[in-house]
Amino acid sequence: MCRPPPKPRDDDATDDTEATHQSKRSRTKSLADQPPTPCELNRRAGNDEARVEKIAGAVSTILEALGEDRTRPGLQQTPKRLAQLLVDCTSGYARRLDEVLNGAVFEETYSEMVVVRDIALYSLCEHHVVPFHGKCHIAYVPNGRVLGLSKLARIAEMYARRLQVQERLTQQIAQAVQDACEPLGVGVVVECSHMCMCMRGVRAAGSSTVTSAVLGSFRSDFRTRQEFFAN
Repeated sequence: MCRPPPKPRDDDATDDTEATHQSKRSRTKSLADQPPTPCELNRRAGNDEARVEKIAGAVSTILEALGEDRTRPGLQQTPKRLAQLLVDCTSGYARRLDEVLNGAVFEETYSEMVVVRDIALYSLCEHHVVPFHGKCHIAYVPNGRVLGLSKLARIAEMYARRLQVQERLTQQIAQAVQDACEPLGVGVVVECSHMCMCMRGVRAAGSSTVTSAVLGSFRSDFRTRQEFFAN
């Protein structure tokens, strides 16, 4: 990928039995075991039209506070446009993993690593509500079941379309893949450029942030981690 793998620990286990146990242990933190957040419950209730109207009113107030004339032609529809954009860019709150998968989990004996690279990601930083964007690499080692390849991209999109921090986004994608097909292990790397760093504050244009999450055999077996990060 884009960085060397972590050095092996003394207690690294390399056999399939230990990897299987590690995979089962990771289930204790399953996303499915966690209750929906208030925001998820709110968004799943629907009523996006009322949500857009409420946000548009707030945007009008912001424009006035900035000293703008919100009645001028270029800004007349801006409150509604921005409201619709925000609702769309946070639509991941309303999605459930089972809906995203839509049954695309298949019994297969394939047991080598599956890697999908360069999945485009667009999200909003929850600290400044400005975009961060980049790409995501997802890998897993099947344990009797495989996912439809497009579902990996859809899982990434579901969690990206929320107010996010990249570190949490990376972990959520990894845990969702683990929950989806209970593989022997999962690895995720996310590389993004953050507009909150590029267009404000330090103005570090061209900078990128890399985060990773490893579960199961990707955590316990150095050789599996090494193969993943070498890709």
